[in-house]
Formats: sequence, C-alpha cells, structure tokens
Amino acid sequence: MIPRTLFDADLEGFRDSVRKFLEQEAAPHHEQWEKDGHVSRELWQKAGELGFLCPTMPEEYGGAGVDFRYSAVVMEEVAKQGLSGIGWTLHSDIVAPYILNHGSEEQKKHYLPKLASGEMIGAIAMTEPGAGSDLQGLKTSALKDGDNYILNGSKTFITNGQMADLVVVVAKTDPKEGAKGTSLFLVESAWDGFEKGQNLNKVGMKAQDTSELFFQDVKIPATHLLGSREGQGFIQLMQELPAERLQIGLTAIAAAEAAWKWTLDYVQDRKAFGKPVIKFQNTRFKMAEMKADITAARVFTDRCLELHLEKKLDIPTAAMLKQYTTDLQCKVMDECVQLHGGYGYMWEYPIARAWADARVQRIYGGTNEIMKEIVARAF
Repeated sequence: MIPRTLFDADLEGFRDSVRKFLEQEAAPHHEQWEKDGHVSRELWQKAGELGFLCPTMPEEYGGAGVDFRYSAVVMEEVAKQGLSGIGWTLHSDIVAPYILNHGSEEQKKHYLPKLASGEMIGAIAMTEPGAGSDLQGLKTSALKDGDNYILNGSKTFITNGQMADLVVVVAKTDPKEGAKGTSLFLVESAWDGFEKGQNLNKVGMKAQDTSELFFQDVKIPATHLLGSREGQGFIQLMQELPAERLQIGLTAIAAAEAAWKWTLDYVQDRKAFGKPVIKFQNTRFKMAEMKADITAARVFTDRCLELHLEKKLDIPTAAMLKQYTTDLQCKVMDECVQLHGGYGYMWEYPIARAWADARVQRIYGGTNEIMKEIVARAF
C-alpha cells in the first residue's frame, strides 16, 4: 500500500477527535436529520466549541490558525461516515476564506469569529434558476443607491440555504458588463426583503438543507461589498474555485474509500451458492479494480493537496481533479451497489445513501463538462 505522508501525529490525533465526535454527536441523529431536511444548530455550535469549524482562520479571528490539512481531515471524516447533511466544508473553507482573503478588516473582525464559533452559519449564492455553471449569465443585480446597494433577484440550489445567517451573494453591479460587472456582497438573512424559499427535495443528500433564495429590494450597506471596489467579483470567484474543487475531490475519494470498505465487509460476510460472495472471481476482480483506481486517485488528490498548501494549485489541475475524482466516485458507488445486490438498493444500507449522495458531485462546483473545457483551454 502507498502510505500517506501529509499527516503527522498531531493531525492523526485531530482526526481521531473528529471521528469520535461525529460517531457520538452526528451519526445517531443523521436518519432523523434526513427526515427534517437539515442538521441541528446544536451540532454546529458543538463543532465550533471544539475547533472543527474554520480551523484555518487566524487566531485573531476565532480560528486555530492551522493549515488546510486540518480542514481536509474534517472533510474526509464527514465523508467516510456518509454524513452528507453536514455543510461545514462550504461554511469553513469556502465562505470564510472569501471574507478572509477579500474582506475589509471590519468585515473580518465582525463575521469570522461568529462563523468559527457556529454562532452564524454561512452560505454562498452563485447559481440562479436560469444560470448554472455559466457565472457570466447572472441576472441578480445590486445597484448603487447612495450609501447602499439595492439587491434584487433569486438564487437556487444553495447549500446551507435554510440555516444560513450570512450569505456571500454574487450579483451584477453593472448589468451592461459581463464578468467585469460582477461583485460579491455579504448579506445577512435577517435583512428585510431577503426570503428563503422551500427546502429543495433532492435525490440524495437528504439531510443537507438546499434552498431557493429570493431578494426583493434588499438594502445592503456599501460597507458590505466584498473587496475594495465594484467589479472584482468574477476575479474573486476564479481565485477561490480551485480550493473548492480540491475540497470536492477530497470528499469524493474519502467517500469512495469508505464505500469500498463497506463492500469488502459485506461480500466477506454475505453468502451465495453456499460460499462467501468474495470467493467468486468476478467479485475479487471488481474489488481489485476499484482498489487500484481509488489508490491512483488518492495519490493524485494528495499531490493536489500538497500543491494547495504551497499555493501552487492552478485552475486546470483543480478542474482535472474535480472531474476525475467525482467520475470515479460515481463509478465506485455503482459497482458497490451491484455487489451488494438487492440490499444495495435499500435506503437503510449506507451504500444506497452514498450512491444517491454521490451523483451531484459531478454537477456542483462547475459541471464535469465545464471542467473538461477548462482543461482543454489550457492545452
């Protein structure tokens, strides 16, 4: 086996703490959260108390000031236990970095400690009903009006949407321009004119609240513009998207590894025609093929993690990683369901949930077709 060299004893100790916390505080409740359509706020607050939220944020803003490997550990452990309702990754490693990297000192001091403690839950609103991966096709507008911006429009498929207290909203400040007319804003869900639509009924990720958001004449103080001036939004998005795609890759491979292990346990125990299913050559070959594919993808993913730590992960490489790992994740889940037979299609089996949860990975963060286009443009 190829050892992972990125994680020292301190990180493995942190991993053990995260795993035990999830086993005790999340796993027993996840089935109920699937029925509720969201996890509990109490889980967020407990995670904040233990330093599992926003660990990479500097200590002066409420974080632990550690490197991204600690975030990777949290993502992997959540994925390994199939706890797809927990939206910490987006909150800690997408929303918070937007504020840290592009926000004013006032914005950072006000919001980051609240995100790190779990007092506030964060989301990012990019996708619109008429514009998915095409970020330049956005219609939501934020037009200057004295010391404020007036926000109008709608968003859909927003992770953490029902529970979010703070949303990074992508809007057009100059509708006549394309990418250059896009800006980001920090918008609080309690503000007048901000309405949350229905919690969307998805095929998988049942415990993850995913919502429509509506903005009708929402008054945003000009101080809530993210960045030093208007029109920086598209550049800000492009700078942060490689990290988001790395996160998707990390969760994809952790989920595939877990599915493979569940399936190995199952085929060793399950009997057919008088012998364990693992004794059939087809089963062994399928398991061996998946193991090779997952191992290769793990090495690639860890190398991309290293590049990210060195601030060298570029857009095409992150796109390759996202496309490759999520395609593999879906392939592995499908093979594992097949090896479980009829039981693999039963919701009470983790593999059934993981199979349903996996499909969206090839869509969000930019569809895999868009990922291929990004790679092709870099030839």
